[in-house]
Amino acid sequence: MSQPVPFPAEQKQAARERVWAALEEAAVARFPKPIRGRIPNFIGSEQAVRRLIARPEFQRARVVKVNPDAPQRLLRAGVLRHGKVLLAPTPRLREGFLVLDPATIPPNAHGRAAAIGGLFKYGVSTPLATAPAPDLLVVGSVAVSPSGARTGKGEGYGEIEYALLREQGRIGPQTPIATTVHDLQVVDALPLEPFDVTVDLIVTPTRTIEVPTRSTAAGSYPVAPTAGREARSDPAGEGTEA
Repeated sequence: MSQPVPFPAEQKQAARERVWAALEEAAVARFPKPIRGRIPNFIGSEQAVRRLIARPEFQRARVVKVNPDAPQRLLRAGVLRHGKVLLAPTPRLREGFLVLDPATIPPNAHGRAAAIGGLFKYGVSTPLATAPAPDLLVVGSVAVSPSGARTGKGEGYGEIEYALLREQGRIGPQTPIATTVHDLQVVDALPLEPFDVTVDLIVTPTRTIEVPTRSTAAGSYPVAPTAGREARSDPAGEGTEA
């Protein structure tokens, strides 16, 4: 008798668990720990960031939206150091989006501004309707496939952010989307649901995967009932990032 096919959510969670376990087993997981339940930080994140910064998608961007998780901290600093405006969603979207303009931040504070506390200290809370439109989106991932399918922690905030940006006309279907991950986070395949946000670029410490054809129809997340929900406690949130 054939076994029932797992639902997409179950397949994604299984992929997350395998990735978290693989990173721990290979001893490449970094603070904050435990990594389970998080966008995992990893040894080699610096190399992945350098690879992405060298890409033409980054070089020609004037505004870059980057997730607030630990493995992308150096990328957020790199955005500011390269004179680009940083658009950062606050963890779990509790306080919306922050805009960090490098022209208003001392150069020696760019690293501090890229940390969670620095985002709030130097960033300006801005309604998306009037926020600068990002030319490049960088999303955090727990697992990602070479075809561009990805999954985060499983709470849907990446999809909500994308849907809000689309709804407010700040991005279009062709706005490039990238993710930086460890090589162990690249998996063979992931299920793709209508609301999932797929990526164009997968950047690891050792390689860059260009997705030939991203599904621009994805990301149709029902934001209205979700974006305004009451914030929950955050036992696995990003507030522990230094």
